[in-house]
Amino acid sequence: MSASVGIADTGPEQPKSFAFTDETMEKAKKIIAKYPQGRQQSAVMPLLDLAQRQNGNWLPRAAMDYVADLLEMPRIKAYEVATFYSMYNLKPVGKHFVQVCTTIPCGLVGSDGVVDACKKHLGIGLGETTADGQFTLIEVECLGACVNAPMAQINDDYYEDLTPENTVALLKALAEGKPVKAGSQTGRRGSQATSGPTSLHEFAKAAGVEGQG
Repeated sequence: MSASVGIADTGPEQPKSFAFTDETMEKAKKIIAKYPQGRQQSAVMPLLDLAQRQNGNWLPRAAMDYVADLLEMPRIKAYEVATFYSMYNLKPVGKHFVQVCTTIPCGLVGSDGVVDACKKHLGIGLGETTADGQFTLIEVECLGACVNAPMAQINDDYYEDLTPENTVALLKALAEGKPVKAGSQTGRRGSQATSGPTSLHEFAKAAGVEGQG
């Protein structure tokens, strides 16, 4: 499931114009400079990402037009990129964009419980945003952190080893503006076995992870 909608969709939230701020333009120029003369169109993906970040984590059509014009490429090509990749949000999302993985590895270790905990605590369904604009909840396909499942991506960060209980605690902390720690929510280091090191104990002890799990 993706938060994206069709490129033709319009609504009161669609701005009539868009332009990079001076700060964002400086970042865009550095990205464009990485490509040979005449190949600036190759910068379309990172520039669309810059536009999305500047615009509160969603990408309006005016921003796509702006990026296309900046790169001197047909606007339809920018639309094709933005509608193909689920990393681009084509409608507004909450301040905290919660993407829970429900693919088989996460599903086998309880991702359904994580999704249900999010729904119950936030009072919304999949694809919906809380009334205060703080949270949007969706389910996604594999995010590549299977060994630390169940997991979710919230904005740019991965949160792993989730349970219904620590998921709710995480959501509460985010809502209250408290600092949260990305990665394992159980204290596991890297992709270590949940039972702790099973071999190379001396190396684990030297690394300070002996007995952690």
